[in-house]
Amino acid sequence: MSGLFVFAGCVLLLVLGYLVYGRLAERLYGVDFKMLMPCVSRADGVDYVAMPTWRIFMIQLLNIAGLGPVFGAFAGCLFGPVALLWIVFGCILAGAVHDFLAAVASAEHGGENLPEMVGRYLGKSARYVMRGLCILLMLLVGVVFTTGPAGMLHALVDEISVTGWCCIILGYYFLATVLPIDVIIGKIYPLFGILFIFMALGMGIMVLFTPGVEVLPNIDVFTNQHPQGLSVWPMIFVTIACGAISGFHATQSPMMVRCLQQARSLRPVFYGAMVMEGVVALIWCVVGLSLRELVTDYVLVTNAAGKAVPELAAAGAEGVPFWKLSLANPAVAVNQACTMLLGPVGAMIAILGVVVLPITSGDTAMRCCRLMLADVIKVKQSSMLRRLSLTLPIFALVILIANLDFSVIWRYFGWANQTLACFTLWAVAVMLRSRRCCHWFVTVPSLFMTAVSTTYLLSAPDCYIVLPVGISSVIGCLTALFVCVLLFRSCSGRNDCKN
Repeated sequence: MSGLFVFAGCVLLLVLGYLVYGRLAERLYGVDFKMLMPCVSRADGVDYVAMPTWRIFMIQLLNIAGLGPVFGAFAGCLFGPVALLWIVFGCILAGAVHDFLAAVASAEHGGENLPEMVGRYLGKSARYVMRGLCILLMLLVGVVFTTGPAGMLHALVDEISVTGWCCIILGYYFLATVLPIDVIIGKIYPLFGILFIFMALGMGIMVLFTPGVEVLPNIDVFTNQHPQGLSVWPMIFVTIACGAISGFHATQSPMMVRCLQQARSLRPVFYGAMVMEGVVALIWCVVGLSLRELVTDYVLVTNAAGKAVPELAAAGAEGVPFWKLSLANPAVAVNQACTMLLGPVGAMIAILGVVVLPITSGDTAMRCCRLMLADVIKVKQSSMLRRLSLTLPIFALVILIANLDFSVIWRYFGWANQTLACFTLWAVAVMLRSRRCCHWFVTVPSLFMTAVSTTYLLSAPDCYIVLPVGISSVIGCLTALFVCVLLFRSCSGRNDCKN
């Protein structure tokens, strides 16, 4: 029963975070509710298209909710119930503030993309770094969010090969990238949203009422329970990105800013969508923690590469605990969790909801990549021919990367994602300080995430340096303080960064 109260309390805290802290952030920033929104001042019928607020909320939610709040939550819950604390407080104090203020800053400058906005406040060097980092991130997201859902769809419909599903998904991405935003994305996202909500609510409700499943049987947040002994600091803060804070989100916000009709809707759409994603991540984390010790229908066998992979257990054979399945293959663990809680039919619908998440992030990642390239070379996108001239090379790169072994690059993807969040938070903090506004509600998350990213880069087993966590932490904290002093000194004497 105590686990049920903890679950309910976490959901309540997220709701209160939106109602109280979100409104406080809105006031401290000083959002101008009378500002002219980009869909009015720059309407072009392609990317700057006015849409209803509820539709923009749904699109933003699906844009940011890739596989992270599902797979990331499953990987994060291996550390134990401490994952719940990071999801709740990371979302309220860092992630939702990050998404919301990135959107407000973009709206103030006509829907400006993230690299240009960061460059405006942190300088030309930061702009160039952000351009390269963001475009690389979008390409990687496009690749992974093609091959990932293709594999899951092949498991459901094996008559179509993984390559065939990749071609279908890329074809959809291509259309979603070149056509006006209200033609495909604006039309089908509400349907995908219904599927997404069903998946999350279905799992959240059934974990409460399934016989034999105890909700949060262990609520010890002070003990690291990771089976491989990974340190909570800094690993959990990179493992659970979506659902807590993710730099990828700030790359998506300008697309929806360009379609929003009034400034009063900025907080409900952007802070609200992040809180909703936090609820989704919370549900999946609770599912993982509640099923952690239950025996699954899978066994682990060693493949040719010497890696443990899951296979359905033969009749009479005893399966493995759920945590081992999560460690070996999160996709299979999601399938097993859906089957255990929803049954075969409900599981199929829920798995389709999981498939929708990466697809509805991959398409907008490709579209965002086109818009960022257009900013770099200063080419207007009202003409279909101009959109094609940028889209075709982008997709050629995606196909090329998909056929390369980019495992070394991918090791740093989680770090790059959180580093992107650092750039965004620092840009807003510098801007607020230059305006003589309260900036600490942004500066503190900036310091924290800078320390996390630096410590992770220096100590993570997946990286090459692998210093002791203690030494890496000291360097990380000193780096965060150095960046703070450097950036705040650079903006001294400037009364406003809005020009």
